[in-house]
Amino acid sequence: MESQLRTELFVGGKFASARSGETLASVNPHDGSTLAEVSMAGAADVQAAVESASAAFPRWSRASAAERGRLLLALADAIEANAGPLAQLESLDTGHPLRDTRGLDVPRTAATFRYFGGMADKHEGSVIPVDPGFLNYTLRQPIGIVGQIVPWNFPLMFTSWKMAPALAAGNCVILKPSELTPLTSLKIAELMAEVGFPPGVVSILPGTGAGAGAAIVAHPQIAKLSFTGSTAVGRSIASAAGTQLKRLQLELGGKGANIVFADADLDEAVNGAAFAIFHNQGQACIAGSRILVHESIADAFLEKLLRLARSIRLGNPLDARTEMGPLTSLEHRDRVLRYVGVAREQGSEVLCGGVAPDREELARGYYVEPTLVTARPADRVAQEEVFGPFAVVMRFEDDETALSIANGTTYGLGAGLWTRDLQRAHRFASALRSGMVWINCYKRANPGSPFGGVGSSGYGREMGFEVMREYTEVKSVWVNVDASIPPYYPR
Repeated sequence: MESQLRTELFVGGKFASARSGETLASVNPHDGSTLAEVSMAGAADVQAAVESASAAFPRWSRASAAERGRLLLALADAIEANAGPLAQLESLDTGHPLRDTRGLDVPRTAATFRYFGGMADKHEGSVIPVDPGFLNYTLRQPIGIVGQIVPWNFPLMFTSWKMAPALAAGNCVILKPSELTPLTSLKIAELMAEVGFPPGVVSILPGTGAGAGAAIVAHPQIAKLSFTGSTAVGRSIASAAGTQLKRLQLELGGKGANIVFADADLDEAVNGAAFAIFHNQGQACIAGSRILVHESIADAFLEKLLRLARSIRLGNPLDARTEMGPLTSLEHRDRVLRYVGVAREQGSEVLCGGVAPDREELARGYYVEPTLVTARPADRVAQEEVFGPFAVVMRFEDDETALSIANGTTYGLGAGLWTRDLQRAHRFASALRSGMVWINCYKRANPGSPFGGVGSSGYGREMGFEVMREYTEVKSVWVNVDASIPPYYPR
């Protein structure tokens, strides 16, 4: 991989400046310095990408599934060959610690492209048992041009989650990374060109939601939209897409309940709860941001959790010893800190954190100390997504109360529980109103496992066989195989 940063749009297999000439600084959240000025796409650039995709789609969609898979597998190899630079770039652009981008983000990105490279020639139709004398089968065919919008919290990994299944199914992709964190998505575009993806099959258009995002949503030739981001923006996209009857897939916010029962392994539950909320500075839709603890163990649990939270090493994301980096933007850091004020206004006790660290080496960055507050189930901080290293702690006295609190928000993305009781574990797994449930673990993900939510957390699924259905249209074909069967109006 070349050392220079890719900062231009990727359209038609080439990098080029935005037609407007507009750029926006990509900022290092550790110290506020500018990493690069990145081209910002607008409606004219979206139109150019659509024209390029329209020209590429007939050949790409008719290419053998094995050939599409071969290119995805080659891309996975290229990502692994460039793992070090990709991890460093993701850490610089997002603030995610290097230990995590090396150990989780880059490997998961490569694994996703590899999984769907293998999936490309294994996604099958069906033969339906129907009336004698007829053959009925289904085809799974690509939708066409799909627009994909990824957020700023895991841009590299989400680029693979979006693109890999869409491409495996034979679609062309126009992907908009966040204007805050576009750099690794553009590097992926560079690698795609190197391994031989045909021009026009993929376009990468950094830009704002009001600019490139709105143009992608509105374009009549973009047949499907896949969006990961806030619930508020998801609702507006759904409203706009509905007027054109576009296919839509939404992975939105969350307010994950993480339930610790009296019989849990306390040390495992403490470590799991800390990872669930403080990994990636809590900037995850599946974060375990509501910690529910049985009253009989609450004091002991909190003593251990507070000790762990206060010991987490904040620092430069490029330092291998750093366990938690800065939030991705100044605006978002200030938003998280405002929620500390909201908690206090509603009577919460701030158990730890709730402030920006005062260490000189972190003063220019967008840091927030690991924060735990008490709350009641109806409080704003227990109902609204904070999206930072901020968890509310609530006590419960019995299973019925725990389930009521856990299901007591409009969100339904992820939930976890810690118990040695298998009957309780399976009962709660069924009863929790959530697209994903983790038992004695949290935030596990795999390319083969469906990922998505219900309620205000959206609809549709990423990953696995489920997402291939999201990126294909099913066609039912009927064949009369018995010449003795007369037509409906015999003459």
